[in-house]
Amino acid sequence: MTAAQPAGDARQVVLVTGLSGAGKASILRALEDLGFETVDNPPLTILEELVGDGHAPIAIGVDARSRGFDAAEVLEALRRLRRHAGLSVTLLFATAEEAVLLRRFSETRRRHPLAPGGSLGNRVSDGIAREARMLAPLREEAEMLLDTSDLPLPELRRMIEHRFAPRDAAGLGIGVMSFGYPKGLPREADLVFDLRFLRNPHYDPALRPMTGRDAPVAAFVEADPDFAPFWARMTGLLDLLLPRYVAEGKKYLTVAMGCTGGRHRSVLVAERLAAHLSAAGWRVDVIHREIGPAAPAQGAGPGPSLAGREALSHPS
Repeated sequence: MTAAQPAGDARQVVLVTGLSGAGKASILRALEDLGFETVDNPPLTILEELVGDGHAPIAIGVDARSRGFDAAEVLEALRRLRRHAGLSVTLLFATAEEAVLLRRFSETRRRHPLAPGGSLGNRVSDGIAREARMLAPLREEAEMLLDTSDLPLPELRRMIEHRFAPRDAAGLGIGVMSFGYPKGLPREADLVFDLRFLRNPHYDPALRPMTGRDAPVAAFVEADPDFAPFWARMTGLLDLLLPRYVAEGKKYLTVAMGCTGGRHRSVLVAERLAAHLSAAGWRVDVIHREIGPAAPAQGAGPGPSLAGREALSHPS
């Protein structure tokens, strides 16, 4: 099997699109390191010719800079490609918050492709808004949405590797994330569980500096009388849903656990859930958005990693 090739004879095709400054070039470089052929912004008229010529996995960058760009035409080409039994096609969309994109363009002094008049903040903002409108149909259609606002470059590469690196067996990849509500819901989440109903270790001065990885915090949260019934129902629900997602052809799933600060209850439950799913044979990647990454849980099948704390330092 060719490097990064999916199980069987299907050629793996990744169309990488998204907002300028959100990390598309970094994604393409990570895929190239995995053995993909990479082409950035070819004319749309040769898109299907590129995909049909060869057998190695291929990643193609497509965005508003592409000659003759039209989102409807890209989607139509994507639908034609997906009808080919010999292709396994993924549309990946990279995005980031406007404030983050503005900072990246300011730091690198690069001009936004849709704001040719200059790099002043208001002109870049206009370019970002224009590009977001142009690419909205592709964002809606994407199987994989990557928000790089709080994603450091090593974590981005790790996410791409987990999603697209060769695997001994195909299957559903599961990402488990803990987060704090004040910083907002993680955009990549498919399922979100709100843990703020559990008693909060933050109000215990001895537990406040600890995290959900520490045994005293775990004991405190698990002593809540509602923890055990919640845990049984949540894991029972996931044990029911995951095989159905596989049957429907879903390749990855992000389960997010939220609490007030993202340090105690959500961290504990994310760790416990990762261990539970791993023991059931799933390949799980767990990360704690507010306190930093955790080591991947071991299991079977591919799984994506999730966002860390620092932003990309470049808008490529």
